[in-house]
Parts: sequence; C-alpha cells; structure tokens
Amino acid sequence: MNKIVKLMSILGLTFFVSCCQNSNDSSIVPGIVPADQKTKIINRRPANIIGAVEPIYILPMKSAFDARIDTGATTSSLDADDIKEFERDGEKWVSFTITNRRSGERHEFERPIEENVKIKRIEDREHRIKVKMAVKFGGEKFTTEFTLADRDKFEYQALVGRNILSGRAIVDTTLSHTLK
Repeated sequence: MNKIVKLMSILGLTFFVSCCQNSNDSSIVPGIVPADQKTKIINRRPANIIGAVEPIYILPMKSAFDARIDTGATTSSLDADDIKEFERDGEKWVSFTITNRRSGERHEFERPIEENVKIKRIEDREHRIKVKMAVKFGGEKFTTEFTLADRDKFEYQALVGRNILSGRAIVDTTLSHTLK
C-alpha cells in the first residue's frame, strides 16, 4: 500500500511539473477556442512537415524538379529519356538523359542497374529499371533508389515515395512548396 501511495505522489508531482513548464509555452494551441475569447493562436509548422508538391534536386543538376509526394509509392520515380541498357565489366548498366522541363537543364547519366522491377498500376504492370541517384531534398544530400520512367504525360517529372519520406517527413496535402 505504501508503494502505491509513493507511486501516486510521484506521478502527481510529474504531472504538475509538466503542466507548469508548458503553461508559458505559446506554441500550445487549444483544441476548442471559445468565440468570445480573444486568444492568440500561433500557427507554427514543424520543420519535418512537407506538402503535396516539393522541390528535389537530382545531383549534379543545378535546377530543382517539382516532385509529387506520394506516400503510396514504395520507391521514388524519375522521368528519363534515351534509356539504354549496356554491360560494363560484366555488370548491367544503363545510360539515360534527364531534362528539367522548366529550366531546360539537361544531363546524361550512367548508372549500374540495381534491379528490374515490376510496377503495379491500376490497369496493368510495367517493368522499370531501378538505379541509385544522388539527391538533395529538404537541405539534406543523400543517395537513394529511383525507378526510371517515361513521365511525359504527368505534370511532375519526379515522384517522391516512401524510400525518401520514411524517417524524414510527414506529409500535409494542404501544403505545397515548403522546402527550399
């Protein structure tokens, strides 16, 4: 019984201290604000919340691509032209060209093929080549996998999937272009 009283006292004290510490925090927003009460609500967005469309840099290119953020896609995808498979030192490689539609910047790439993947689409399945690309996304530079696709019919040349988003961002589809 004595242990229970001590535990309850500690929990109560912890709750009281945490409430006191948060009472001066102006970033706390009440769930319901009475209409007659003038309350200043500070609308701050945590740094890791991004929108439905964000810029991504495919390095070493200088101009960013607007990318559709797709939490349903496992792997990110990139619009590529002139895709040609070849062999180098007994390994499968691919050459391709990326052209930024907005800036006109064009760059030719050669990458080892990571794998050939089947992409499930609504009506059919598509085979794509997966490669690793260096990117800059939200100020962070890293290497990640992309499938190469013909995205001419799509508004956005790049699609950012969970392989980039996981552990990096939360998506709020009401926002757009939150990253630099």
